[in-house]
Amino acid sequence: MWRTALVVAWVLVGAASLTACGGGSSPRAVMGTQGLRVTPGLEAALLAAGAAAHHLPVRDYVGLAKGMTYYALDGPVYWAAAKLVPRRSSGAAQRSVQDDGAYDVFTMYVLHGWTVYDDGLGTVKRTRCAIVVPTEVRITWHWSPYTPCGGPPGE
Repeated sequence: MWRTALVVAWVLVGAASLTACGGGSSPRAVMGTQGLRVTPGLEAALLAAGAAAHHLPVRDYVGLAKGMTYYALDGPVYWAAAKLVPRRSSGAAQRSVQDDGAYDVFTMYVLHGWTVYDDGLGTVKRTRCAIVVPTEVRITWHWSPYTPCGGPPGE
């Protein structure tokens, strides 16, 4: 009995956390994939996860590039993508956003933290993909379904 209560409590905590990070939905949905609203809480979570993935403190970045952050739910997986903006005074952060590190794709299962993948070269032919963004998510975000890994327009 207590195990069931514990599982229910964890699910509720996870759902509350996801709602705080931007659980609002947009009208765009493709085959069960739901585009979600990007909120300040989500941006903060992505910035923290991205900085950690680059082994740098959050203070080395000023935020996320405007108009380059995406968020969706595809089955049990939350997908996000963003471009971190480095602080001018941080050479390490400047280097972290070059080439493959120029853009990040994030995945998260309920009750887990964000996993970050470098995708700065995701639109380049013959690129080796750290992760492939599903076609349904790409369509929801208005990305090309034909690029090797994913990647936003203009990247």
